[in-house]
Amino acid sequence: MTRGVFITIEGGEGVGKSTNIQYLAEQLSSAGIALCLTREPGGTPLAEDVRKLLLSPREEAVAENTELLLMFAARAQHIAQVIEPALARGEWVICDRFTDATYAYQGGGRGISLSKISDLEQWVQGELRPDYTLLLDAPVDVGLGRAHKRGELDRFEREQQDFFDKVRATYLSLAKANPDRFRIINAAQSLAEVQQDLAIVITEMLAAVAGLKASS
Repeated sequence: MTRGVFITIEGGEGVGKSTNIQYLAEQLSSAGIALCLTREPGGTPLAEDVRKLLLSPREEAVAENTELLLMFAARAQHIAQVIEPALARGEWVICDRFTDATYAYQGGGRGISLSKISDLEQWVQGELRPDYTLLLDAPVDVGLGRAHKRGELDRFEREQQDFFDKVRATYLSLAKANPDRFRIINAAQSLAEVQQDLAIVITEMLAAVAGLKASS
């Protein structure tokens, strides 16, 4: 059985990940692709419990290393229980955020050493990396303006703009360093324009997979 394709959707607050993941899923499903939709942190009952710990506002300050280790603890469970089994079944996995978010939020935002994150990435993931990463990018003030309209903010959404400036800069740096994997989508456009750009990427992914199958 052909192994599935691992797609991650990344971006800061208010860039429209949920809406555009649904669009992506609909387009791939209509092309006959078997899908597994999931998210991070989360994706399994245990990992969803960790998500609540990470996102819930609390009076107690959360140590940076605690946050980082909880992210990777949830990821280890997620990979073992959801991502790897789905890929092995030949399904395409679409994941709302993955390890690039850890580099952006805990690395860029919190200032944790990227080498420390890299060590955990290798330990927890082994050789597992996304095949494609779609980065929905928008200016921080645009994204935060949208996020604030959604209602109550989670623990991360309550950070100051400087935090999110660092998150966005790290995302863009990762994209520049990994051009074969990343596709940057301008999320400040209208929804119709964003989805036009996504449609181009979807066509590219389907053609690449069809080419691999033809050559094997």
